[in-house]
Amino acid sequence: MAETAQEKRKPSMVDDKIYTWPHLVRMEFLLTIFVMVVLIIWAVVIDAPLEEPANPTRTPNPSKAPWYFLGLQEMLVYFDPWHAGVVLPTLIIVGLMMIPFIDINPKGNGYYTFKDRKYEILTFILGFHVLWVSMIIIGTFFRGPGWNLFWPWQRWDPHKVVALTNVDLPYLFGFRDYLWSSVFGGLVVVGYFVVSTLAFYLWIRRVKGKEFLERWGMVRFAITAFLFITMLALPAKMFLRLAFNVKYILVTPWFNI
Repeated sequence: MAETAQEKRKPSMVDDKIYTWPHLVRMEFLLTIFVMVVLIIWAVVIDAPLEEPANPTRTPNPSKAPWYFLGLQEMLVYFDPWHAGVVLPTLIIVGLMMIPFIDINPKGNGYYTFKDRKYEILTFILGFHVLWVSMIIIGTFFRGPGWNLFWPWQRWDPHKVVALTNVDLPYLFGFRDYLWSSVFGGLVVVGYFVVSTLAFYLWIRRVKGKEFLERWGMVRFAITAFLFITMLALPAKMFLRLAFNVKYILVTPWFNI
């Protein structure tokens, strides 16, 4: 059948939309079955018998929090309790609340894309999957009696004793009193944020350009830099603790960081 003149004048359009059913629902259903199979096999293979009722006079060793709090319990090894239990969780919640304010990238709204939002997605992968999930995995599978580290091939020996050789960073540099220890530790903390912020600024300017920074604004940049650099402080502090037995960096009579 010959096309009419009106149909010839219409531009050719390609439908770039897909229906939720069956495309999305079918994939979600298959993934659900896969996850259920993995959980069933895991439950059959791993021995997880029911223990006796809770006894307040007999504390288990190690005494672990539920898995969703094990990340916080693991952070207590590397930070002061007020910092790991109050400050960092608060920053996580506040940071999530600030995302709509600091994110000015209009791409990726209403559709899935990695190319247009690769830095946002990679930041989430680093913060959640790499840092938070890894803390839960360490607390679940690598922390044994006495909250000591055990490799998977090692037996959890309840009699294992580890020497407490952790020292504060100012002590390693010869500072013994609180005044100079506080000054030295404060300079290290401030220097870390200053140098990291400058490096973050240069990286953003190179990747996104000067025009993006102008549209982003100083306030959004400062908030993002502070949250991102604070997030990177976790693996940095873990490295100092595990490699050099560094306990605290800023030491004062009132609080420690």
